[in-house]
Amino acid sequence: MPEPREPKGPDGAIAATGAGGAMDLAATEGTTLDKTPGGPEGTGPSAPARSLWSDAWRELRRNPIFIISGLIILFLVFISLWPSAIASGNPLDCDLANRQKSSASGHPFGFDGQGCDVYTRTVYGARASVTVGVCATLGVAILGSVLGGLAGFFGGFWDAILSRITDVFFAIPVVLGGLVLLSVVTSNTVWPVIGFMVLLGWPQLSRIARGSVITAKQNDYVQAARALGASNSRMLLRHIAPNAVAPVIVVATIALGTYIALEATLSYLGVGLKPPTVSWGIDISAASQYIRNAPHMLLWPAGALAITVLAFIMLGDAVRDALDPKLR
Repeated sequence: MPEPREPKGPDGAIAATGAGGAMDLAATEGTTLDKTPGGPEGTGPSAPARSLWSDAWRELRRNPIFIISGLIILFLVFISLWPSAIASGNPLDCDLANRQKSSASGHPFGFDGQGCDVYTRTVYGARASVTVGVCATLGVAILGSVLGGLAGFFGGFWDAILSRITDVFFAIPVVLGGLVLLSVVTSNTVWPVIGFMVLLGWPQLSRIARGSVITAKQNDYVQAARALGASNSRMLLRHIAPNAVAPVIVVATIALGTYIALEATLSYLGVGLKPPTVSWGIDISAASQYIRNAPHMLLWPAGALAITVLAFIMLGDAVRDALDPKLR
């Protein structure tokens, strides 16, 4: 006896029955749905896989904090490279006849205690602060990541030695160490300050890199690579480092603003950058004794320093939120 057949429409789909039978899809509709990449956001099962970095960049582009801080940092980098683009004067040209005067035509920020244009010095001061912050952060990140990564990967005796060395450096107060070490330096360049920050800053990044490497090397893909005969250098560079570098990047981004503030602090105390170098810390130190009679001398360099540090901290927070899936 032949089986009963469902009534079909002209396009080949099974028509609905009065008894509530299932409605089949037309062939064209089925093909269209098979090609849909998982909905409007591209997150379905057929969507292309995204890496951690592409997913993080996708989150950062939607974060207004990242956009605002990124624009501020780009502007700071621009004026650090080409300060004459927005300040035509010379920061070392001073006239005592204008000392402590408030804003005037062509001098919107007024003059300092030596008759120098505060606006020009504020713009040129970004170069030293950004240079110190970026170079110190790169040095700390490279040195701390290499030492901490090797200690975490190999463990044993070298890990114990590095842990004891970092304990010693953590016991040294940063400001006190700067007062002691930089007080004997007579150079007017930024490199002694950068070297001091790298010397006392690498232990923090080293511990973070060590913990991240220890966590990453326990994953199954690392054990599989080891079982297949991969060398230590290949496992460390190809499998562990790309998956352990995210916490280092987050901490280094936040620390960059801290190093800029530390440079200003050391310059304020007289052991950091020294004249004739133009620095926000030097200008803040010189303006502190005139704060009652000429507060504008302190307001503008201190405001520029605060905005710069805040921008880098905001950028670090945005990067941390994007690289940590648990915070989404």
